[in-house]
Amino acid sequence: MKAFRMGLLLIAAAALAQPPLAERIARKDPAKYRQARSVHGGAGELHYMEMFDAKALGTNLLFLHRGVLPPNGGIGHHFHNEMEEMFVIFDGEAEFTINGRTSRLAGPAGAPCPMRHSHAIYNHTDRPVEWMNIAVSSIKGKYDAFDLGDDRVGAPLDKIPVFMTMRLDKTRLQPVEGLNGGKGTARYRRVLASEVFLTNWSYVDHILLPPGASIGPHLHRGVEEFYYVIDGRGVARVNQETAEIARDHAVPVRLHEVHSFENTGTAELEFMVIGIAARKGALDTVEVK
Repeated sequence: MKAFRMGLLLIAAAALAQPPLAERIARKDPAKYRQARSVHGGAGELHYMEMFDAKALGTNLLFLHRGVLPPNGGIGHHFHNEMEEMFVIFDGEAEFTINGRTSRLAGPAGAPCPMRHSHAIYNHTDRPVEWMNIAVSSIKGKYDAFDLGDDRVGAPLDKIPVFMTMRLDKTRLQPVEGLNGGKGTARYRRVLASEVFLTNWSYVDHILLPPGASIGPHLHRGVEEFYYVIDGRGVARVNQETAEIARDHAVPVRLHEVHSFENTGTAELEFMVIGIAARKGALDTVEVK
């Protein structure tokens, strides 16, 4: 328990030395994409940028990558033994492999891959696919990989995936009046719970705010988050700072930071929220009046 409390103090101390909120928010910028060939022995190319690294949060987020899978491009079959990932596609279709079994998923969707399980992705179509990779490690900053030399091109397909998947399906969202004390009626769903993951990855949430609605001020004592804007425009408030947010922006939120979000646009504001705990199973939300 003393070690855990010391860890919280270190995370809190790091938060005090942060740059302004507007600089902490990551923004997708295709001009910054790097072109990588044969990633983990995969086919073709991957075009991507790093939006967050292991320093973005005090917990064990390792990175957030955002980019494009070009036609006939992908990431080869590989393992991680000290981290887990989730590949996400926002449009189109791609072939996801987990533990040597492959199925096609249509975006917006993803497949979490717990550590010590193999995974890959391949764009079998003739159009680029918008792609994301989220990684959480079991040891702060620890990256590892073991490639299998398998690009998965032409892999046998299962019509129904025999692995865990998630879909960002708006029709499955449930109305929540005054989410965390906010304004209006949000629509919300916990897409993946902590039981899915072996690391301290806590959850994946899907939230939709209509124009004028908001998520009220609240904080977490045991979980850090980042809010990824799938679509729309609005305002993020973290502690005493305010910044405008828009599509393909990612907002980091550390332990004990009071945060809220408001839709100031004319269309729906849609988020994917990733939560990472300071220790496994830590979940809490405290509304701030």
